[in-house]
Amino acid sequence: MLTAADEWHVHQTSEPIAVSGTDRNFYDRSYFGVFDPASDVMVAVAFGMYPHLNVADAHLTVVHGGTQHCLHASKTLHSDRATLRVGPVAIEIVEPLRKLRVTVDETDGLAADFTVTGVHFPIEEPRFVHRFGPRTFMDYTRLSQACTAEGWVTVGGTRTELGGAFALRDRSWGIRPTGAPDTQAYQPPIQPQFAWLWTPVRLGDRTLFWHQNADGAGRPWNTRATLVPDGSTAEEHVHAHGTMTPTLLGGTRWISGATLEIEADDGTDLELVYTPRMHLEMQGIGYRHPVWSHGLPHGELEVAVEALDLTDPAPDEPHRWHRQVLCDVAVRDRGAGTEDQGTGVLEHLFIGPYGPLGLE
Repeated sequence: MLTAADEWHVHQTSEPIAVSGTDRNFYDRSYFGVFDPASDVMVAVAFGMYPHLNVADAHLTVVHGGTQHCLHASKTLHSDRATLRVGPVAIEIVEPLRKLRVTVDETDGLAADFTVTGVHFPIEEPRFVHRFGPRTFMDYTRLSQACTAEGWVTVGGTRTELGGAFALRDRSWGIRPTGAPDTQAYQPPIQPQFAWLWTPVRLGDRTLFWHQNADGAGRPWNTRATLVPDGSTAEEHVHAHGTMTPTLLGGTRWISGATLEIEADDGTDLELVYTPRMHLEMQGIGYRHPVWSHGLPHGELEVAVEALDLTDPAPDEPHRWHRQVLCDVAVRDRGAGTEDQGTGVLEHLFIGPYGPLGLE
C-alpha cells in the first residue's frame, strides 16, 4: 500500500511505510510540554499514529486556575503517515530535530499556536524493551529535548503568552500497548505492574534528564541520567547516574516530594530536592483515559472537550494516577559547594506493587 510518506527517503524495511512490521501495537508519537511558573500555566500536547490500527489521535490540555481543560481528537488514518493533523490539532516540522510548531484551531474556547525550539541536540534514551514471560510488552525508542516556547494558548477567551517559557518535547516510536487491550491474559497469570519516573530539570544553562522504569521490587529495567549543556551536540552530552527517593501523598500513588542524587562522569555531584507547585493529569493527553486512550477508534473524525477538576483528585480511580508535577527544585552542587534553584517536571505512574514505596 503506497502512500505520500513513501516519497520521503526514510524507509527502514523492504515494506512501504504504511506497513510497520507485524505487531498491531506499533505506534509513532510526539509529545510537547510547556511550563510557565510565572503565569501558573501548564500546557501539554500529544500526537500519535497507530498504522496497523489505522487510527491517529491528538490532544491538547491546559491547566489554569485549578482546572485542566482538555481537547481530544481522533480520526481514521487511511494509512496516511504524511499528514500531521488530526481535526483541529496540527504539527509542523520547521527544522527537524530543532524547531517544531504546534497549532490548535479554536474549539469550544481552546486554541493554541506555539513553536518550540531545542536548546541542545536531542538525547536518545536507552531502547525500552520489556517482556512478561515470552510476550513483548514494550519495545520502543525515544528522544527527548529541552526547548524554549514562543506563542500563545487560549482557554475560555483568556489568552496566555508563552514567550520564552520552559518547554520539553519527545518523540517515540515502536511497540507499547495501544488501542483496545489484549483479551488473552498472560500465562501464567501475572499481577499488572508498572513503575515510571521521568524528570527533566532546567538548571541555568544546562538541563538534567533522568528516568527510571522499575519492577515491583524497585529494580530498574531501564534508566538513564544525562546532563545536557545548552548548544551541545550528542557527543557533548554528559552521562550520569541517578537515584531518586520519592515520597507519596498519604493514601495515594501521587508524589508529594522527592530527592534525586546525581553523579556525572565529568565529576558533577548534585543533590536535587523537589517541591511541587502544580500538576496535570496525563489522561488529559490520552494516557489511560477511559474514552480517549491512545489508538481507540472513534470513526472518521471525532472531536470533544472536557474539563477536569484538579481540586477533586479521586485517588482510587486508576486513570487518574498518571501525573506530571511542575516543581521548584533546590539544587546543591556538592562538588562546587554551591546552591541554586531550578525548575523541573516530575512525571510518575505506579501501577500494582512497588516495594520502595510500600505499594501493593
